[in-house]
Amino acid sequence: MSALTLTLKYRPDQRVDMSPLSCHLLQDKDPSDIAAIELQSGKCKLRVADLFSVSGSDTQTIVIKNSFEKLDFIGKDLDGGSISVEGDAGAYLAMGMKTGEITVSGNAGLYAGCEMKKGYLEIAGNVGDFLGAALPGNKMGMKGGMILVKGNAGERVGDHLRRGTILIEGDAGDYCGSRMTAGTIAVMGQTGRYLGYAMRRGTLLLWNPPQLSASFNDCGTHTLAFLPLLFKAFQTLNSKFADSAAAFNRVQRYAGDMAEMGRGEVLVKK
Repeated sequence: MSALTLTLKYRPDQRVDMSPLSCHLLQDKDPSDIAAIELQSGKCKLRVADLFSVSGSDTQTIVIKNSFEKLDFIGKDLDGGSISVEGDAGAYLAMGMKTGEITVSGNAGLYAGCEMKKGYLEIAGNVGDFLGAALPGNKMGMKGGMILVKGNAGERVGDHLRRGTILIEGDAGDYCGSRMTAGTIAVMGQTGRYLGYAMRRGTLLLWNPPQLSASFNDCGTHTLAFLPLLFKAFQTLNSKFADSAAAFNRVQRYAGDMAEMGRGEVLVKK
């Protein structure tokens, strides 16, 4: 069977809720049934066939072609299978993903990977604010899995991060790692202001010196044996993180945020 391919015919003016088109929801459905599914777009409903050309029948392998930034909720609650997005993705990409894989060849909007539980999300371009974060009013963000961003990320990366790994090859905005309670965020580029704001536990792994607040304590220089094991786990990725030249085990360690539990750590490459 060939992958279920959805090719966008035109770009609607209003945003489109793509959540009904996750692999687990389409299992055992015929292409004709999929074409008849209605998608919310503003106050209107659009049939899939009105918006996309539908081909292929493997609902566990979905390809979205000509995608653009107003296609929201792609892969929401995905529970198995894979979704490949050719182009940009809108807000709430991979929201609440349970298992599976999502790749995006372009950029992604706000709240990508928010509250995802497991699985793998890869974004080739840039991503908006609140990557891997909690939804407004909630206190538990990403709970597991891995997110790889090859471009830059916006503000509040990993806000309320509970578990899992976020890898960013580019820069991260202000409040990276804010209020995180566990998990790992690695940033190869520059980080903004208020790094690790109110973090309780977890690890921020950095290649460049950050701007740290006074509530982080300098714990000196250390050689950490677990870092080579961590980098070895990245070797299967199609990423700069898989490059042996990017690995290190000698770091400057900072503990914080001392205004909270103070059990978090910021590790900066020496």
